[in-house]
Amino acid sequence: MESVVAEKPPLLDESRGNWWTRPAGAKEVLYVALPLVVSSLSWTVMTFVDRVFLKWESGVAMAAAFSASTLWFALLCLPLGICMYCATFVSQYYGNHQYSKVGPAVWQGAWISLALTPLMMLAIPLAPFVFGLAGHEPDVQNLEIRYFQILCYGIPAMLLAQAFSAFYAGRGKTRMVMCVDSGVAILNLVLDYFWIFGKAGFPAAGIDGAGWATVTSLWVKAAIYFLLLTQQRHRREFHSLHWAFDGDLFRRVLYYGAPSGFQLVIDVLGFTIFIMLVGRLGAVEAEATSMAFSIATLAFMPIWGFAQAVSILVGQHLGENRDDLSARATWTLLQISLCYMSFISALYLFVPGLFLAPFFGSIEAASTQEQVWNLSVNLLRFVAAYNLLDATLMVFVSAIKGAGDTPFVLKVSGIMASTMAFASWMAVEVWHLGIYGCWALLTCWVWTVGIIFCMRFLSGKWRKMRVIEQKAFDPALEPVQP
Repeated sequence: MESVVAEKPPLLDESRGNWWTRPAGAKEVLYVALPLVVSSLSWTVMTFVDRVFLKWESGVAMAAAFSASTLWFALLCLPLGICMYCATFVSQYYGNHQYSKVGPAVWQGAWISLALTPLMMLAIPLAPFVFGLAGHEPDVQNLEIRYFQILCYGIPAMLLAQAFSAFYAGRGKTRMVMCVDSGVAILNLVLDYFWIFGKAGFPAAGIDGAGWATVTSLWVKAAIYFLLLTQQRHRREFHSLHWAFDGDLFRRVLYYGAPSGFQLVIDVLGFTIFIMLVGRLGAVEAEATSMAFSIATLAFMPIWGFAQAVSILVGQHLGENRDDLSARATWTLLQISLCYMSFISALYLFVPGLFLAPFFGSIEAASTQEQVWNLSVNLLRFVAAYNLLDATLMVFVSAIKGAGDTPFVLKVSGIMASTMAFASWMAVEVWHLGIYGCWALLTCWVWTVGIIFCMRFLSGKWRKMRVIEQKAFDPALEPVQP
């Protein structure tokens, strides 16, 4: 869907600029991106330490928590994707200086998500059936079901927090997002330690304690963002408490946000099926895969922060009708992302023990420990093999989504995720390729999707797309926003 694009403002004088200082250069993009990277890393570190704590409890608990949390995330991806896409509306309205539309855009996403919450909560009684389909061992299934059911009580909080955070992220005020998310992550870690091992008066609840720690932290996070959103200056300047239903805006948020949400659902569901099928290969394979993916988040989540920044900057510059700056911001962040991915991939290849050692603090049979360690080392080599294309994929997907090209993203994700799920099933059940064959398929899949989205970005169709109704404006006449 495309909107009428207003005449471009005069080009800026960029003769004095360089890669660092020019408009949409490294200085500008890192100002927006680095707080989001820290925010993403805070969640990553929290999840990583949570897995380490559960590994100390037992390897079975760690593997169960990983598969259950992955399915839980897949469950809420649709409304979560809609909430996240509110940041694109905020960024384009903010770039186009339509400040009164910022608050209402946030609330439309919140209402859509809350309307879907009761439907998602039906997963609680269905959990035994769903996890029974995976065919895991009974003790693993029991832990998966309990952990999943507990996490479901945090779904409304997760969605509200994401919608409300779009108010700050979409305007490029990402330091506030960093502070809130990092603070809540620290709270979660403290509660994890207390609730898993029974410290400071908490019961020693093991995997259940880890689940309740996450749920509690999510509700605290939602409450903080709501209080920030309702500040008087935001109510005055951005109509942040205009939560009334807006039919036209609601439909547009749904039109663009739903494909983005479905794309998340499809991608995560594809990975979830992969994880579930690999779990059938054996306990060692399941534990090593869980460990390798947990470590891989150290590479993935910072790029996720860069990708969020790409979407925000593309939206803001398109709101200004400067698609040239949108493209430049994308390429700048891709360059930075590839440098980071190259560094972390080298660490995976040459010092994998740096990442694996924290998981082996519990006392288990030495032979099992050695098998899991060796297999995890080899799986990290696969992660290193697809990391650069994974970064390319995330950056270009976020760029075209920031413009409104979500239907194309949905189509590609639907085809590719279905292909991955089917190929994984064939690899495990028919071809009997084993753990390395499954991971080779995963690597080829990432390469293919990365190339597809790179070609879509290069086609330039996104440059004329908008998700908002544009108005002409003179930046010199607009007030400077805090």
